[in-house]
Amino acid sequence: MLTIGYIGNGKSTNRYHLPFVLQRENITVKTIYRRNPDRDNWDKIAGVNYTSDLDELLNDNDIQLIVICTKHDSHYEYAKKVLEHNKHCLVEKPFMETSEQAKEIFALAKEKGLLVQAYQNRRFDSDFLTVQKVIEEGKLGDLLEVEMHYDYYRPEVPESATSFDPAESYLYGHGCHTLDQVISYFGKPDHVHYDVRQLLGQGRMNDYFDLDLYYGRLKVSVKSSYFRLKERPSFVVYGNKGSFVKQTKDRQEEHLKLFYMPDKQDFGVDTLDHYGVLTYIDEDGTVHEEKVKSVDGDYGRVYDDVYEAIVNGKEKTITDEQTVLQMEMLETGVKNLK
Repeated sequence: MLTIGYIGNGKSTNRYHLPFVLQRENITVKTIYRRNPDRDNWDKIAGVNYTSDLDELLNDNDIQLIVICTKHDSHYEYAKKVLEHNKHCLVEKPFMETSEQAKEIFALAKEKGLLVQAYQNRRFDSDFLTVQKVIEEGKLGDLLEVEMHYDYYRPEVPESATSFDPAESYLYGHGCHTLDQVISYFGKPDHVHYDVRQLLGQGRMNDYFDLDLYYGRLKVSVKSSYFRLKERPSFVVYGNKGSFVKQTKDRQEEHLKLFYMPDKQDFGVDTLDHYGVLTYIDEDGTVHEEKVKSVDGDYGRVYDDVYEAIVNGKEKTITDEQTVLQMEMLETGVKNLK
């Protein structure tokens, strides 16, 4: 059994973590710390201890892992405290504000023989897992280009911004999802082209990015915007023998926002209308077009991997090197802001 506690009791903890953890019989939640009990907006969970005393959490010998679900600007401070109290640590993304902070935290964990890791749950998005399945089946031939889109139409968000903070940029907040997907599957790119913008002008919110990552002749493009009235496909994949288009995103977040939880059998599951379309030409020159059943996503698989690493000594799936590389790319992107 892995006994865990949380720092933070807001949307991240209650929407993106607890619904999955509570489904796992090998993990138990003992304590949730929050600074301001008066701001509790979520129903308390039966059997869980709630406290506003951080030391109570940090000094509890029963708790092996502490999960940090606070704003990004407190991740470094909290992670350091957790490790100094000899607890394993899982940190929401963006992992840290800088790559130097990330390196320091990883070094401290290594020194103490502890696990610290970013909560990169989007590795287990249905659309991303389905793309991997299609690529590995080989019908696309040699891979040439992958386009990944994460779009909104929320003009009121950038229009209301009158200042710019790199660590609160759109690139940091959303690039940390998609860049991790690319790095986790394709590895470190040969080089990267950055197009990161403030569409409303300098001193405003970063509301657009378009990053091209090159792997030999393969180009992987990561694109996002706040001004897309009609969203682009979630994934478009091109090979020299075919293409695959996944129009819709993973549905786990959609369901969580509706309080339709993972205990439901069809939670996050695509229907036929959501399936992607594979088009390819076979060795006889015949063109085929077929719908591809989506692979089911599961954000809770991050916790499965952490459990295996802490309890059974297996290697981490989300490595230190991958997280540092992602942080360095986020930093470089913001420096190239236009």
